[in-house]
Amino acid sequence: MANITQKLMKTNNFETYLNRTGEGNSEVILFLHGSGPGVFAWANWRYALAACSEEYDCLAPDLLGFGNSSHPNPLPKNRQGWMDHWVNQLIELLDELGIQKAHVVGNSLGCSVALELLLEHPERFGKVVLMGPGGTPNTKLSTELARAKGFYDNPSEKKMRQIMSWFVYDAEKLAPEIDALAETRYETAMRPEINLSNESIFATTPVPVPVTALKRIQHPVLLVHGRDDMVCSVESSYYLLSYLPNVQLHVYGQTGHWTQIEQQESFNHLIQSYFSSKL
Repeated sequence: MANITQKLMKTNNFETYLNRTGEGNSEVILFLHGSGPGVFAWANWRYALAACSEEYDCLAPDLLGFGNSSHPNPLPKNRQGWMDHWVNQLIELLDELGIQKAHVVGNSLGCSVALELLLEHPERFGKVVLMGPGGTPNTKLSTELARAKGFYDNPSEKKMRQIMSWFVYDAEKLAPEIDALAETRYETAMRPEINLSNESIFATTPVPVPVTALKRIQHPVLLVHGRDDMVCSVESSYYLLSYLPNVQLHVYGQTGHWTQIEQQESFNHLIQSYFSSKL
């Protein structure tokens, strides 16, 4: 596996913990992780960082309030407040690194952040992959997602492992993967500052991007979704497919919310083919 460097980057308003591979490559991919108790960028993107590092400079930051990045004080009162922080955090990070333009890969919440970046700073981004997006008007609050949001009501490592098993299609097949991450994610989730930020984020309601705004996004967008995603159903991607002008959709059968792990080799080949205009 390619060497992943990890560094705390200080910018004007944020401290961002950054995972990076392929530094020096001319094209850049910004990987944005999703939400959930104890999530951090390395857990989401370690395979993609390794696979894409030969051709791309790959950046996977912990979003504000997650992992080893800093936390806002005071905490935002609504989701748009969090979204504004995340957009500013990422633009400051790119500026600090001297990167003028990047491709984007978002997962779940990271897809919503990616769309906000395209709306607020369209000139800074090229092609976009949205994997397992939610936050659309037809995104249903599934039982699995509701239980995940309630993690802090009675937290335990066993509960963390149970929640993670709902993110995949075949939990038995991926048991080693789930077991390896459950302990680390539980420890991360139980840090007091992570607990406060995550409870604040989970208590807010997503603010969908208006249809008028979606129709104005001219960036090429590839939607990727697991057909059997029980966290953010595939209907969310069908919704975005209806309104984004320059868009295509790839759906994996027998796949849940973690396409980048469940379909690891295929997913990494897919996104690189897309960014290199071979798809």
